[in-house]
Amino acid sequence: MIDNGKTDKVLLRQPDDDVLYDLAELFKVFGDSTRIKILYALFETELCVYDIARLLNMTQSSVSHQLRILKNSKLVKFRREGKSIFYSLDDEHVRKIISMGMEHIEE
Repeated sequence: MIDNGKTDKVLLRQPDDDVLYDLAELFKVFGDSTRIKILYALFETELCVYDIARLLNMTQSSVSHQLRILKNSKLVKFRREGKSIFYSLDDEHVRKIISMGMEHIEE
């Protein structure tokens, strides 16, 4: 039996398809273990590409590619200091997502 009251309420509160698509795309970014490793490293402190590459035993080119994806998804930000670029988590929301994900898998 269909409860029209419940389904109508859900439909009224349902975000537009474009918003749900963007949310799905954001979660796809989290679906790559290399990007998760980078985010987790940045959870501790800001780092330059060289440091991230060394930590993850990757080439700087590979790390830069992943950072570009994370930056485009507004998960990391950067600042310049001379010729060096330092990356950090974009905001507290990203920190919370990582923390909540770790909490969930550790239960």
